[in-house]
Amino acid sequence: MDKKKLQAIAMTYLRAGAAAIAALYLADPNRPLKEYLAAGIAAIAGPILKAIDPKATEFGRGAK
Repeated sequence: MDKKKLQAIAMTYLRAGAAAIAALYLADPNRPLKEYLAAGIAAIAGPILKAIDPKATEFGRGAK
């Protein structure tokens, strides 16, 4: 995998995490930092699990 593709993947995960954090902040800006970090991690957990699944043929380890 080349550097350009890895950067694109990283930006995809970063956007997903940032969107979840922004949504949580807009819903209640008085939450502690720990909850924002948890929301960001939870947002990228799904795509990461899909990417490492060898049975997922759309993308990830099982993709052609």
